[in-house]
Amino acid sequence: MTVESGTRERIDRYLSEDKGIATRAQVQRLLRSGHILVDGRQVKPSYRTHGGEHVAVTIPDPEPARMAAQSIPLDIVYEDRYLLVVDKPPGMVVHPGSGVREGTLANALLGYCKDLSGIGGVIRPGIVHRLDKGTSGLLVVAKDDRTHLALSEALKAREVKRTYEAVVWGVPRDARTIETLIGRSFRDRKKMAVLTRTGRTAITSFKVIEEFDFAGRLEVRLETGRTHQIRVHLAHVGHPVFGDPTYGGRRRKYGSLSSLKMEEARGLLELIGRQALHAARLSFVHPKTGRGMDFQAPVPQDMERLLSALRQGSAKGGEK
Repeated sequence: MTVESGTRERIDRYLSEDKGIATRAQVQRLLRSGHILVDGRQVKPSYRTHGGEHVAVTIPDPEPARMAAQSIPLDIVYEDRYLLVVDKPPGMVVHPGSGVREGTLANALLGYCKDLSGIGGVIRPGIVHRLDKGTSGLLVVAKDDRTHLALSEALKAREVKRTYEAVVWGVPRDARTIETLIGRSFRDRKKMAVLTRTGRTAITSFKVIEEFDFAGRLEVRLETGRTHQIRVHLAHVGHPVFGDPTYGGRRRKYGSLSSLKMEEARGLLELIGRQALHAARLSFVHPKTGRGMDFQAPVPQDMERLLSALRQGSAKGGEK
């Protein structure tokens, strides 16, 4: 590939964030090992482009997996020789980390499929994008490096369409688009936050599809894919995802709620036990066939029970 004219940026950032070749850490490893050459020579990750350079990328053979392949049931929505689409259940971690070594989607994928893409590394074999542990729904997994790179580039170009369903505290007045910068919180580095000067551009659109007494059901579209983006953005506009333990979704209080409704809300928080967020629809162009792919997954049972309880509570309130 040729760096666009006038591009002045660190080569590791350019290849990871602008081109979606791999994560920044992975790009840095490829640069240091000589698998990425700029104008035929090896450069440091800190090398700054000036535009016009030729960049050659060679993906090494996958490292042997250092995690256990486990026989864990998977809900496979679609599969062919190049990729598969999985409906992840709530509570399943996507890949090992933070003390979690087994029972992840990555462990299950290794047990199910022996020829996954190696570009995700030994910790994230084949995984193109991720969902939080408490978020359910659809994600795509690549079986080979060419497919992985193509899907990563499509994600970067916003050509992969992801639609979520969320239950939030309160009912937003209108459909809207939220555009901010998102980055690590200065107060708590484990959390993300809306920032004013630093961070990466994040764009989320939503509309209300159902209203309840003290909550709303939203259809949410991701235009970008930042960590915790939907959860951070909805909390930022005063409507945190119901049950979200990190961004105010388990202790939200509204002065207009009666003590009876607050008691009902507390019961529903126990009913869901997680953030009420589900990746309901996934659309993309198949990297090999060029065919448009569109998948939908209904909300899981715990979220359906929450919605049913909210409908019943709203109906009772309307009878008074």
